[in-house]
Amino acid sequence: MASVTNTYARAFADAVFDMRLDPAKTLREAQSIAELVAESKELREVWETPSIPPEQKRAVLDAIVARENISRAVRNFVAVLIDHRRTNFLSAIVKQFELQLDARMGFAEAQITSARELSDAERRALEVQVGKLTGKKVRARYSRDTSLLGGVIVRLGSTIYDGSVAGQLERIREQLAAT
Repeated sequence: MASVTNTYARAFADAVFDMRLDPAKTLREAQSIAELVAESKELREVWETPSIPPEQKRAVLDAIVARENISRAVRNFVAVLIDHRRTNFLSAIVKQFELQLDARMGFAEAQITSARELSDAERRALEVQVGKLTGKKVRARYSRDTSLLGGVIVRLGSTIYDGSVAGQLERIREQLAAT
């Protein structure tokens, strides 16, 4: 599956930049269609049923595009997925497409977990620090975990920076056990 999602996401990102489209607008439109598909069992069934001709599936797509005011580029991308019977991967492809756009535009996606709700100033300062660490602009998503006691945990892809009190106590425990 990873190969399929990466291939289509990379190709769509290439098209967005080659055609000089607005990446943020294109992503929103692609996410909108992916949400419609995720929410509608009937739409998934139509697009995934092999006995329904591709022309009819594209006609349904065209009705959605007209109703939702979706761009021609996103319409054509989804039509390619319909023609190649890949609509079951749509959500994963759109997520990978977002990651492709972020990487090409110099953004890093950070998941930041804190023990308490952070103020706007704290969030900005934390994003600046993470930006210095990565050398990229940071798009952060925040969550709370009261079990942390204090501090934050920052996840960038598969890398985790643990600045929580619980993490610090664990490192101290490991140092004491080693000596």
